[in-house]
Amino acid sequence: MSEYGFTHASDEVLAVRNELARHVVQALRRAGLPAFRDGETATADRSGAVVYVEPDAETASASVSVGWRCAPAMVQAAVDSLTSGDPDAPVVRYPGTIGLHMQSALIKILLSAGVIATLDNDTMNPEHVLVFGLMSDLPSALRPTFVPPEIIGASR
Repeated sequence: MSEYGFTHASDEVLAVRNELARHVVQALRRAGLPAFRDGETATADRSGAVVYVEPDAETASASVSVGWRCAPAMVQAAVDSLTSGDPDAPVVRYPGTIGLHMQSALIKILLSAGVIATLDNDTMNPEHVLVFGLMSDLPSALRPTFVPPEIIGASR
């Protein structure tokens, strides 16, 4: 049981989720982005793509997700503004705005690396990207075959 009373996923399920998270981190790093798993040592002071793995057995959505974290100084400035009673300051919205701008880039990078990713529709984390698996895991009949024209032209 988790601290909130939810049943944890089995070790086998968590192993699959952790392997998918490893692929996500690797794909983002290959694209040149700073990427790391939530909960790794010293991640509180890191910025970049944060990969989350849901440990609960029951999930309402994807068990792996990605969010963007601004520099710690920007996050602290937003917190300071909120605690000082200025919730309308532009600095408060900055981390979320940047997260929303990074969302489409993260999805495109992951899709190009063969990772099935989409927008999150969660109102608590609207800037997160949901990750469902690898395209190589799909049966061949369900794998995308479309190649954008700009990729075909670039290979000539």
